[in-house]
Order: sequence, then structure tokens, then C-alpha cells
Amino acid sequence: MTQRPRQLPPVLQNLPFPVIGSPLFIISNPKLVIAQCKAGVVGAMPALNARPASQLDEWLAEITEALAAHDRANPDHKAAPFAINQIVHKSNDRLEHDIELCAKYKVPIIITSLGAREDVNQA
Repeated sequence: MTQRPRQLPPVLQNLPFPVIGSPLFIISNPKLVIAQCKAGVVGAMPALNARPASQLDEWLAEITEALAAHDRANPDHKAAPFAINQIVHKSNDRLEHDIELCAKYKVPIIITSLGAREDVNQA
């Protein structure tokens, strides 16, 4: 029996480099994510780096606007998608708020850590 070759999900198929920038606690921020994406790497940051929680809305707006502007100016060299890391442990009282913001901004990739929750997968 032969196995079909695995394919990357559509969001990752056009990357020039098969690389995801690590979502570094405290260090990752919109400027780093934007720079990574413009360089062809999936830029990533933890949602919890935005403090207070309301700052995540501002940061996601900054990232999506900057990447959209880059793509308009560079149609032949579009930015890579970005990712937000969500801590799904029950101690994260911001999870629902942060997931709603990710849905609002259509974050292309969600990385989860410290647990598994089916409801997050469905969002």
C-alpha cells in the first residue's frame, strides 16, 4: 500500500521558506511579526504579550494593516501569514476574548499550547 504524499495546508503552501518564527513570551511584538512575514517567514507572537488585554485589538489591527499594505505594494512578493499563540490552559481567563479578536481579524494561523481544547479548534 502506498501512502499519498502529505501536503501542507493551503495557508502554508506558498511560503518561500518552511519556517515559523517562534512566538517568544514578552519578546515577540507586532514589529517583529511584521518583519518576519515580510521576509517570507510565518511571524508569530503569544496573545498574552499584549497587556492589557485590550492592546491585542490594537496589535492585530497594526499587523493586518501593515501586511495588507505590503501585499498591495508588492503583489509579486506577498508577506507570509502570521500566527497567534493561544495558551489554552484553564488558568488563562483571557482566552475567549483573545479568540474572538483572532476571529475578528481573521488570524491565518492559531498555535495552541498548554493544553488541548476542542472548542478552540472549532473557532
